[in-house]
Amino acid sequence: MKIGIMGGTFDPVHNGHLTLAEYACQDFHLDQVWFMPNGNPPHKDNKNIVSTPRERARMVSLAISGYRNFRLEDYELRRKDVSCSYRTMEHFRELYPQHHFYFIIGADSLFSIEQWVHVERLFPTCTILAAYRDDKSSREVMGRQIRMLTGKYGADIRLLNTPLVDVSSHELRRMLKDREDVGGLMPKAVLDYIYRNRLYTS
Repeated sequence: MKIGIMGGTFDPVHNGHLTLAEYACQDFHLDQVWFMPNGNPPHKDNKNIVSTPRERARMVSLAISGYRNFRLEDYELRRKDVSCSYRTMEHFRELYPQHHFYFIIGADSLFSIEQWVHVERLFPTCTILAAYRDDKSSREVMGRQIRMLTGKYGADIRLLNTPLVDVSSHELRRMLKDREDVGGLMPKAVLDYIYRNRLYTS
């Protein structure tokens, strides 16, 4: 199968994540997308992660419940040590050698990916799908970065054209704390869970 990997803290998950996964499925004919919340990311201060691993897993489960080809992958949540993308993908490649993996990232990550731990070991495990907005300048700038990474690492990187969804988890946390309307920015089931459990609102 062709499997997309959507990693992130998902604190909280929102419609931008779902849109990115939907376009990846559509444009690259993926059989599944695995949403993989990160329990202990190497690049973020855990004090900035507001909800617990269990709460984030539950929110992802609620968000993807209506999508038959989306699933929750809790591999990194179950790990006690720092989760690095290259280790996770090497594990998946060893466990599922019959599948081809597509690692889905945003445009910003494409330009910071060389700062990731052992990125030279990540590239052989998967095809990178880098999301971008459909404008000529973005495509040209990202194309140059892709050519550099391909030449330097032999990476297989494809551009993923997605609509602009002007929302981020950080901004959603602020809006929820300030009691602003976030309707339409995340699935209703996730929002109900947040209100019911008083997440981000204190």
